[in-house]
Amino acid sequence: MLPATFKLCAGISYRHLHSTMGLKRQAAAAIVQELNKFAVTRPGPSKWINNVRRRSSLLSSRLEENLFNEMEMSYIKQGDEALQKSLKILGEQEGWKTETVMDNGDKVLSKVLPDVGKVFRLEVVVDKPLDCVYGELVERMEQMGDWNPNVKEVKILQKIGNDTVITHETAAPTPGNIVGPRDFVSVRCSKRRGSTCVLAGMSTTYAAMPEQKGVIRAENGPTCMVLRPLLGDPSQTKLTWLLSIDLKGWLPKSLINQVLSQTQVDFAKHLRNHLSSNSASMQQAMRC
Repeated sequence: MLPATFKLCAGISYRHLHSTMGLKRQAAAAIVQELNKFAVTRPGPSKWINNVRRRSSLLSSRLEENLFNEMEMSYIKQGDEALQKSLKILGEQEGWKTETVMDNGDKVLSKVLPDVGKVFRLEVVVDKPLDCVYGELVERMEQMGDWNPNVKEVKILQKIGNDTVITHETAAPTPGNIVGPRDFVSVRCSKRRGSTCVLAGMSTTYAAMPEQKGVIRAENGPTCMVLRPLLGDPSQTKLTWLLSIDLKGWLPKSLINQVLSQTQVDFAKHLRNHLSSNSASMQQAMRC
């Protein structure tokens, strides 16, 4: 089987198959799979086998890159950049100032960074497992406007691979229309590292979604949400949200800071209410 697999991969080099990306991916995956089988059935894999396995892994990685065009790779890199910058900010524990502490333990902190400006950090515990929270924030992100009054609409403009999406988000009007209509075009990526999920993003440009008349195009990022099972109780999720937004326009900084910190507190409340409502609906459906 292994020689036949190499022939399949070699066949990709013919000019008429260069555009067959699915075949490329399939061939690389097949090589790795066959090498793994070969190593298992032979005691003590030889140095040659280990060397080929490393080369096959590199081949698979390179073929995966070939699945995307230059623009798509640019968006993937932007998402990764947002993730790395966000985690670096969250990893620096010094300099955070407490903005708000709620009775239930929800906490909003802030920090001023020279190259970013003021960022906000929400820390909450949600009484639901990680996969449940992840599903609402990633898999069903376009439904966020149904349960979060601060969001009018979230629309996925383009999916790139399994981890990256381009989105258009429209903010709902604030009470009294203190902050006028705002929208965002963002690149978002989601990564899972063991039991930790990181959802990161930042503003980007997208030709098919230019600025809208009467709406100010705001900017966000780097921003991210980190989800972890609560230590000692995996039925609950620790959620940390790093928020960095430039709302643009002529708005006093004091007003912006108040709006953003309140937005984070409200988000935690609306998310809990939505998850509880979903849970109650499922239980009702099971009884029926």
